[in-house]
Amino acid sequence: MVAARSLAVQERERAGQAATAAMRLVLQTIEMDGVVVVGEGEKQLAPVLHHGEIIGTGRPPAVDVAADPIEGAPSRALGRPDTLSLAALSERWSMWDPGPSLYVEQIVVGRAAREAVDLSRGPTSNLERVAEALRCRVQDLNVFVLDKPRHTALIQEIRAAGARVQAHAGGFVAGAILAAASGTGVDALMSVGRASEAVLAAAAVRGLGGGLQIRRAPQSQEERSRVQALGPGAGEILTENDLIRSEEVFFAATGITDGSLFRGVRFGRDGVITESLVTHALSGTARYIRAIHQLDKLMRFSQIDYAGGGGPPK
Repeated sequence: MVAARSLAVQERERAGQAATAAMRLVLQTIEMDGVVVVGEGEKQLAPVLHHGEIIGTGRPPAVDVAADPIEGAPSRALGRPDTLSLAALSERWSMWDPGPSLYVEQIVVGRAAREAVDLSRGPTSNLERVAEALRCRVQDLNVFVLDKPRHTALIQEIRAAGARVQAHAGGFVAGAILAAASGTGVDALMSVGRASEAVLAAAAVRGLGGGLQIRRAPQSQEERSRVQALGPGAGEILTENDLIRSEEVFFAATGITDGSLFRGVRFGRDGVITESLVTHALSGTARYIRAIHQLDKLMRFSQIDYAGGGGPPK
């Protein structure tokens, strides 16, 4: 809600700061001894929700935390569809730390095709295997791809194989959810995206029962050098179970802008309406939630300035 309110007045960078502060305030109230594994960056760059920050009340359970108040840079993300606010919790020491990796190659599919994909194969081979698992033709498949210059060859190969491309300006985690969930019209995600977002995508995929594979994909010589310093294992393929090594994982996503997955935050006279997805991998439960928030009541006990007026409404 905080990010969407700032969007309405075109204060996108301020939206990022406000959303991060608001998410941290909420996470601090949760009964947990949390450590941020995926957050806003290193401490010197991000004063809150940085890598390694201790979060929560300090009491058990001990958990790893991944948080992304606005998926992507606010200046761009708040001007495109499918922008989400994201958080995930899993048992301590179970969450993959991307380390020096900024980007990974990723493929995501739903439950029926999870055993069919193999990132060591090319896109055409994977599309053929997905089609076989889904008992359809490659021509019937819809593939979510981030619309980035680095994917020009990938998009050409997908189309040459006969599948349809759904090119999106952003929404890497939204694409993973669409590919993993049933009935969305998306059969697979193929893209190179942020490594931090892949961890959040893995938490969602585990809850939805889909399949995910990633491989580090450095996009600059500096990143390539840092990744190579990790040794021979740096190029291995990791699955959703490697990125989140526990079934006790909770994931939550709320739409900020309108998209294929959710409608964005809507402000009305009767309150603010949000649409969210909450999953729990251990129970295999996925809940789609439409919530109406009455700000006059919410702000009586909240430290977060949801209304943007500097304090509780009169």
